[in-house]
Amino acid sequence: MADMGAFRDAVTAWAAGGPGDRAQELAARLTVRATVLLEGPSDVAAVDALAASRGRDLAAEGVCVLPIGGAMSVGRYAPLLGPDGLGLRLTGLCDEAERPYYARGFERAGAAQHGFFVCAADLEDELIRALGVPRVAELVRAEGDLRALRTFLRQPAQQGRAPQQQFRRFLGTKKGRKIHYGRVLVEALDPGLVPAPLDGLLCAL
Repeated sequence: MADMGAFRDAVTAWAAGGPGDRAQELAARLTVRATVLLEGPSDVAAVDALAASRGRDLAAEGVCVLPIGGAMSVGRYAPLLGPDGLGLRLTGLCDEAERPYYARGFERAGAAQHGFFVCAADLEDELIRALGVPRVAELVRAEGDLRALRTFLRQPAQQGRAPQQQFRRFLGTKKGRKIHYGRVLVEALDPGLVPAPLDGLLCAL
C-alpha cells in the first residue's frame, strides 16, 4: 500500500528531472493537502518529534514533511507542489540566511511568500537557546557523547567561542549527529519552551 514515504520519493525524483506522473498519482491517492519544505533531515527529525509529542500524525493528516537537500532547492520543489503545480499548500522552515531562497521559491510557485517560518541562525541554535547550554550538556552526556564533546572542546578553533556556538558546531561534526539530536533536543523541551518558528510551523498545519 502506498504511503507518504513513497510520495516523498516520487517528488524527489520529479524534482531531479524525472517524470511527475507517480507523484501526481500518489498525491491524489493519499489525499495530500500540504507539504512542509525543510532544508535537511535534521529539521525533519525535529518536526516529526514535535508532532509526535503533540499526538499528531502528520502523514495521516495529509501533510508531507519533505527534506529538499538545502534551501537553494526550494526553487525546484515549490513550483511542482504549490498552487501552480499539484495545488498543495506550501509551508516550510529555513535559516535567516536562506530566507531569500524560500521567498523567491514560494513566489515562483504562486504561494504566499510569508507562508514559511524562519530561524534566527538555524534550528539547532534555536533549540540550544530554548533548552540552555547546561541542559544540552546533560543530554549529550545521556546520549553517550560526552567524551566526543570534551575532545571537540579542546580543539584550538573552539577556544574563545561562546558555549552556545560550540554546542551548535559540535552537533554538525559527525554524520547523523544533527539528525539524532534534532529529535533528542525537541523531546527534551517543556511545552512552553518550543522555539517560535517550530511552534508556528506545527500550529499552522
